[in-house]
Amino acid sequence: MSNPATSANDKTRWEAFAVCVAVAALTILDLSKINVGLPTIEHSLGGGPTELQLIVAGYALAFGLALVPAGRLGDIYSRKVFFVIGLSAFVGSSILCALAPTIEVLVVGRMLQGVAAGIHMPQVLGLIQQLFHGKDRGKAFGLFGAIIGLSTAFGPTLGGILIGVGGEPDGWRLLFWMNVPLGVLALIFAVRLLPGRQVHERVHTELDLVGILILGVGIFGLMLPFVLTTGSQDDDPARWLWLIVFALAAIAFVVWERRFLSAGKAPVVNFGLFRLASYRNGILIATSYFAAAPAIFLLTTLYMQTGLGLAAVYSGMVTIPFALVSAVTSWYGGKLVNQYGRKLVLIGLVLVFVGFGLSIPIVMLAPQDAIPWLLAAALGVAGAGGGFVISPNQTLTLTDVPVVHGGVAGSVAQVGQRVGTAIGVAAAVSTFYSTVYREGATADRLVVYGDAFAFGIAVALGLLLVSLVFAVFDARETTPKR
Repeated sequence: MSNPATSANDKTRWEAFAVCVAVAALTILDLSKINVGLPTIEHSLGGGPTELQLIVAGYALAFGLALVPAGRLGDIYSRKVFFVIGLSAFVGSSILCALAPTIEVLVVGRMLQGVAAGIHMPQVLGLIQQLFHGKDRGKAFGLFGAIIGLSTAFGPTLGGILIGVGGEPDGWRLLFWMNVPLGVLALIFAVRLLPGRQVHERVHTELDLVGILILGVGIFGLMLPFVLTTGSQDDDPARWLWLIVFALAAIAFVVWERRFLSAGKAPVVNFGLFRLASYRNGILIATSYFAAAPAIFLLTTLYMQTGLGLAAVYSGMVTIPFALVSAVTSWYGGKLVNQYGRKLVLIGLVLVFVGFGLSIPIVMLAPQDAIPWLLAAALGVAGAGGGFVISPNQTLTLTDVPVVHGGVAGSVAQVGQRVGTAIGVAAAVSTFYSTVYREGATADRLVVYGDAFAFGIAVALGLLLVSLVFAVFDARETTPKR
């Protein structure tokens, strides 16, 4: 018979986990459900490719900027406190987005949403690290990955349904109003259920403000040129000069952090974590994977709506098979990861590559009426692999990381994902639109958008291949924990 105290403790842990994963799902939904809303937002508020790109990628940019400092603050002071701060800001910025009278206000609201998400998301990962250990951590991350996979892929479907309910021209506002009651409810449970106590570092708890500032400049310089890349002929070539800012900031950050560490203080990023092969390789795999997958979902939505002329609700439904299948494999992946290690991720990436790769011949060769159905089936194959990538890789990435560094370690990994998303979306979507601009006046509309989709998917598959290569190297370098 189980010890009552242990059972109560287990119940409390899983209740706190439920709060964390619900808020993470709400956050990830905001990354994906907005995709189907872009055409109606353009119709309602106006704006060109740059503004629409900023609505998607600007969220990821602000998200990435806030992650590391928020993760560090949560590790030093209180993950619960910063979770509540971030979630409160997320609710407030969602209200601003829902009420936005102009496209410019909406862009600002989306960036504020990204900052808020960047504050509470590191606390989610840190709290899971804090609450679970050993096999339980694998199970927790398996369930976490299943729900995140569902949120990522089901987002366009939910977005389409909300737009259909709200109608033209302002149905897209429901995408943001949805966050308000759910966010308030999550806040109530967070205050009641999240643990207020945590293990802290005993020494070196100072905050490296200079390092945080330099890191922020570097992330901004890296992500901004990709955020501003739309594929339009109006794209300013000077935007790539921001990469010089990134390079200088990266050098300055390394120099400063080493100096800060040599003075006996704790830097904002513990470079010692990158000596852990599981952590280093996991970040590389996740960064390249998240450069590919969100871009493919966005391309699919764009093709469904602008190429085939499907309504938002129907174009969003194409991703349902990915969501459902990946949820199942994520759950099993969390249970199998301790047995198979990185080989499980490798198998998953192969399935993802095959599933996404099938979309090109489907669009190029299949009858128009059959394309949505066949794409849904191909995404189901990709979903089978996606579940074996996200949650197992998350578990393997953090498996050797000390709990006291859980928040900042998770936030660095999240920065990689957000940077990857910004780069992947920019590369794939700009390829899509540049093809439309190039072929638009000379070919049939369906052919033009089919070519644009195929070229954009090919770019994303190249990024996915990078992730596959990293997984192969990691499978050789590491052995599974038993």
